[in-house]
Amino acid sequence: MLEKRNFYINGKWVEPKNSKDIQVINPATEKSCAVISLGGKEDVDDAVSAAKTAFQTWGFTKKRRED
Repeated sequence: MLEKRNFYINGKWVEPKNSKDIQVINPATEKSCAVISLGGKEDVDDAVSAAKTAFQTWGFTKKRRED
């Protein structure tokens, strides 16, 4: 069974601070096929903070178009 309990925040995989695991159900078989973590408010706050910090520089980079 696939287990995806960590979050990718600020360039690294981190464990949720408030883990709440749930089963992912395959609709074709109606059986559990994975376990994921929902995390919590602190996890969301960390992700938003990292995104805001990254955007301060990334938001002003020039888009490079590849033809």
